[in-house]
Amino acid sequence: MARPAQPRFTWHHFTMLFSSTPRGARLARHLAGERLDTWGVPYGSDAHDALTLIVAELSANAVSHGLVPGRDFRLRLSAEATTVRVEVTDTRGERLPTLTEPSAADQEGGRGLLLVAALADDWGWFPRPDSPGKTVWASLDVRPL
Repeated sequence: MARPAQPRFTWHHFTMLFSSTPRGARLARHLAGERLDTWGVPYGSDAHDALTLIVAELSANAVSHGLVPGRDFRLRLSAEATTVRVEVTDTRGERLPTLTEPSAADQEGGRGLLLVAALADDWGWFPRPDSPGKTVWASLDVRPL
């Protein structure tokens, strides 16, 4: 059965908690990739690659910068029309996301949000309304160019 060239979502939603560990971040990326493929954003497509990288970067940030020992982070994916939205929520509200250039060329970290901003059509963050923490989100139109 051939897949449609242009996914048109009615509405899809996926939410899961992951441990705030590197393993949890890898699992979030892996499950997001499977879910996107199931929704009609096929493995190997530019949209799939961009979205899984966005999930990987936001999940890694939740583990690195949003970690509160004993607290998980939440990944939420939603798709409507031709747009996929990624949200990653952590429990640390005092470390807010900012776009900054890395200070040195050999610095290992500091480029995650720059990648997210470059890949996504839009991105931002908002504080958690129900408890301490924040949600960082990004959206991407998955129509082929």
